[in-house]
Amino acid sequence: QVQLVESGGGLVQAGGSLRLSCVASGSIYSINAMGWYRQAPGKQREFVARSARVASTTYADAVKGRFTISRDDAKNTAYLEMSNLKPEDTAVYYCNAQISWRFPYNYQDYWGQGTQVTVSS
Repeated sequence: QVQLVESGGGLVQAGGSLRLSCVASGSIYSINAMGWYRQAPGKQREFVARSARVASTTYADAVKGRFTISRDDAKNTAYLEMSNLKPEDTAVYYCNAQISWRFPYNYQDYWGQGTQVTVSS
């Protein structure tokens, strides 16, 4: 059993900052990529940022220069530092991770329950 638990969401004014955390726990042998997605009301879930195991990061164009993804592999944790937040960043933010519980690797996708980020204008 693997669980992803997000935290750090909340209400912030436009221009403000938040830091999201995602902790993976359970039967974990290896974590490949960890990333963040978001879903605004009435919209599809969309990609935000991703960190591969070999220190490669990618970002959605909408958040480049404002959001930074990082991870602490010793703690099975990913972070999303969000700055200069805009009302259009309002969404439920979900953590995603590719996790294998055994070797040879058998990576599977896992999702957290989401954390709400609300940016007021």
